[in-house]
Amino acid sequence: MVFKLKAMYYILFYKTVENYVERRAPFREEHLKLAQQAHQSGTLILGGALADPVDGAVLLFKGDSPKVAEDFVHHDPYVKNGLITEWNIRTWNVVIGNE
Repeated sequence: MVFKLKAMYYILFYKTVENYVERRAPFREEHLKLAQQAHQSGTLILGGALADPVDGAVLLFKGDSPKVAEDFVHHDPYVKNGLITEWNIRTWNVVIGNE
């Protein structure tokens, strides 16, 4: 009997710099392209900035390991250009709604 492991969910938390909304403009197109590619590949499920105040962002990934989120971080122009002051990835054990 072969058991297939279910994909896990990983939440990527970003903390952003002050004036993030204004400062992200030069990098936004490249960031959104990266996010769209991850979404189309099925690894990025949801993502977006937190509001009131805009001081962070949350991205939900699905994959076999946290590497799916780590790869995103290492390619993200927001991270590369200092708009993200801190990031961390947490495994999310989904019990309702998990396929």
